[in-house]
Order: sequence, then structure tokens, then C-alpha cells
Amino acid sequence: MEQEATAEETTSMEDIHEDESQQEKETLSQEEKSSDEIYETEEQQEIEKLKQEAEEWKNSSLRAQADLDNVRRRAKEEKEKAAKYRAQDLIESLLPVLDNFERAISASPESEEASSLLEGVNMVYSQFLEAVQKEGLEVIETKGQTFDPHQHQAVMQVEEDGFESNQIVEELQKGYKLKDKVIRPAMVKVNV
Repeated sequence: MEQEATAEETTSMEDIHEDESQQEKETLSQEEKSSDEIYETEEQQEIEKLKQEAEEWKNSSLRAQADLDNVRRRAKEEKEKAAKYRAQDLIESLLPVLDNFERAISASPESEEASSLLEGVNMVYSQFLEAVQKEGLEVIETKGQTFDPHQHQAVMQVEEDGFESNQIVEELQKGYKLKDKVIRPAMVKVNV
């Protein structure tokens, strides 16, 4: 009987040791799992943080590219504009010369010598006008036109028969455009 009791006690003690060992293993396994979960969570947070940083860098890069494109476009437009109107200063300084030529040509010669001189002036004027027209100078039309404040400067308003309201009655000074830009509006008399 004693031997049986001792054998039972031994078996019971072994079971207890096995249980304890199993519990320790489970505890260790749970700790490892917990540690792995914490590691995975930190890793995911780090990945999310890096994704946000990558997105911010991408947006920043796109904005910088857009800014650079705008700077290039503006520089190109300014360069084209400068090339298009390169002769503007020179032509503006020559407009009074054109005015004087036209006054001289409109004079009535009283002698043959004056007629010959006027013919020469007319030839020089024609060559001069052709040269500036090659640079893009155009006369602003006024005859029969409706007043346009973008091209005409009204210096007088009159009531004339035969003209519609706001129609140009008379041109007092020629106006000019350089290509599509008005460099001197035409001075006109406008019907009320």
C-alpha cells in the first residue's frame, strides 16, 4: 500500500511539474506574441509615417515643378514680347517726323521749283513709311469709323448732319499701331 501511495505521489508530482512547465511555455509564448504584436504595431506606424513623408515630398515636388513651369512660361512670353515690340521706342520717336512729312506734303506748291522739291519730299516720305511699316507700323483707321476709346482719343464732340451718333467726323492727328499694340491713339472729332 505504501508503495502504491508513493507511486501515486510521484505521478502527481510529475503531473504538477508538467503542468508548471506547460504554463511557463504558454506564458513565454504569450509574451513572445505580445512582443511581436507591439513590434508589428510600431513597424506599421513607422510605415505610415514614411508614407506621409513620401506624399508630402511628392506634393512639394509637384508644386516646385509647377512653379518652374510658370517661370519658364513667363520668361518665354516676355522674350517673345520684347522681340515683337523691339522697334517700339525707335518708331515712337519717329512719329513726329512722319507728322512733319505729312504736313509738308499737304502744302500747295506755288512754283515749279517748290513742286519739284515737294515731289522729292514725297518720295523720301514713301520710303520712310515703307521702312517703318516693315517693322509692323499700321495707321489706325478713322474715316467712317465708330469711335473706339481703345484706338481713338476724342478731343471734340460736335453735332454734324450726315453722321451717326458716336461716329468719327474728322481726324485731327493720325494714330498708329505697332502690330496689335496702339502706340499713339488717333485724335478725332466725334459726332454726339
